[in-house]
Amino acid sequence: MVKYYHTEKGTPAVTALFNERGRMIRISSLGFLEIQSAFAMKVRSGGLDLKSAGIQRARFLLDIAAGDVELYSLTVDHFVSAERLVGRHGFSRQLRTLDALHLAVALDLMQEHLLDKFVVADQALADVAILEGLIVVNPETA
Repeated sequence: MVKYYHTEKGTPAVTALFNERGRMIRISSLGFLEIQSAFAMKVRSGGLDLKSAGIQRARFLLDIAAGDVELYSLTVDHFVSAERLVGRHGFSRQLRTLDALHLAVALDLMQEHLLDKFVVADQALADVAILEGLIVVNPETA
């Protein structure tokens, strides 16, 4: 999502996804928080000035308000699923806690027929998502 609001490697692929006719972008409440944290990190590292970060954050919030991005709240079931994912993959693959939660939400959305593709630039997470049966798009290699 950050790639849509801030130009970096993978931005053209993410922009193309946003421009697809009839598409719906869905993220978890965790992703909502992480996107804003990423904007702050870019300011701290000097990759983005504070005013631009504020504009990007405002665009993101407007996209949510307009219904262009749907938020899904984390539930207890997502934490249970994430724990199982860590148990299944964590000993042989790099599956971090928050990534397991993102994956748990994606798998839930897939079960509800609300997910066509899981967009992720983190290759370790992408690999586990593929093992779990998701169609993965890495915008940095697309």
